[in-house]
Amino acid sequence: MTAPGPGPLPDPPTGSVRLLAGSAGSGSPAGFADHLARYGPLPADSAGPWDGPAGLIDAVDRSGLRGRGGAGFPTSRKLTAVATGRGRPVVVANGCDGDPATAKDAMLLEFAPHLVIDGVLLACRAVGADEAVICVGEGEEHTRYLHAALDARRPDDVAVRTVEVPHRFVASEESALVNFLNRGDARPTVTPPRPAERGVGGRPTLVDNVETLAHMALIARFGPDWYREAGAPASPGTTLATIGGAVHRPGVHEVELGTPVGRVLAAAGGESEALQAVQIGGLGGSWVSIEQARLLPLTHEDCRAAGTVMGTAALVALPERACGLAETARALRYLAAESAGQCGPCMFGLPAIADDMADLVRGADRSGATLDRLHKRLTTIVGRGACAHPDGAARLAAAALRVFADDIDCHIAGLPCPWARSARWMPVPEETP
Repeated sequence: MTAPGPGPLPDPPTGSVRLLAGSAGSGSPAGFADHLARYGPLPADSAGPWDGPAGLIDAVDRSGLRGRGGAGFPTSRKLTAVATGRGRPVVVANGCDGDPATAKDAMLLEFAPHLVIDGVLLACRAVGADEAVICVGEGEEHTRYLHAALDARRPDDVAVRTVEVPHRFVASEESALVNFLNRGDARPTVTPPRPAERGVGGRPTLVDNVETLAHMALIARFGPDWYREAGAPASPGTTLATIGGAVHRPGVHEVELGTPVGRVLAAAGGESEALQAVQIGGLGGSWVSIEQARLLPLTHEDCRAAGTVMGTAALVALPERACGLAETARALRYLAAESAGQCGPCMFGLPAIADDMADLVRGADRSGATLDRLHKRLTTIVGRGACAHPDGAARLAAAALRVFADDIDCHIAGLPCPWARSARWMPVPEETP
């Protein structure tokens, strides 16, 4: 069943807590009864703020919902592309948390799995799919909550299955997920065609993040006008931000899009010590000085104008006592090891810039030649990979050279900051694969 029979909907959530409203204050996952009590059942096509699949897509379009997987692509455009494709569509829900700086998918699948399932079923209804796959990280503890939620629902109109995906940085890219489902190889493929044209089994495939689909479940119940009451005009709604580093309550916090980064950090209890910068957008994002970051609205447009990407809304607060260049060198080493090993910019370019950044941190070259070489390498790898992985690494490195420019001369002179060896603030595994 998809839900019990129709009935009046509860009042919509208010404030910035929407996706997590079903478990707010309880500290435990929401069961199906709790979920229905907070959000109500999914309306039938004719009973909701939309009529039929086309009406549902139109409601999503009017809501302004954008993907929460990192790129911020308009969700209605993806739905339309798949719905008008040739062949029976497939829906793939991405809940992999591929970037180690983010944990929002795990949080959502543990505390609001039924909202994700609602979104999956609605996406299937919108595009005409009878098969859905929910992709999760391999061996993750929160998967058991998703399985329990599916057992409680057992949808009879859609075949929903879960698949565990290897823990690799590039494995959750949409073409990598499709490739894994088709061939067992979780590496990106050269596109076109995009998955919306030819994806799982050669069929039109909608690949959307689990948070995107959960938002869709709210829009279907409470309408696009309600959805736009929170957030910014071009980036409406709320988002799940993963906040780490020097804050009092690191973790996942739901905030309105358009909230200045300074207030986002306040949602995590505020700064636990003086900060020098914030890394925005995960390991494929950029460093932003704390002065600029405090006032920067958390939207795709504002982040892009500031030289970074919002990505999955992952923030790392870097304290003054940490070495930003050393943290970047460690992150670049991890990103180089996470290459899919398919094209030159990743296989050779990323290890080279990781080596250059490490040499810069160690003060291994007093002539400045390493810095010049690093600048040149960063310009040669952008836009040349089969996926965006090398672009993200280059963006992070370039931001470090810009934001921590005052520290570079000290490192070149052989006087690295005292924290260069011991800094451990970036959420990167201690040992690379």
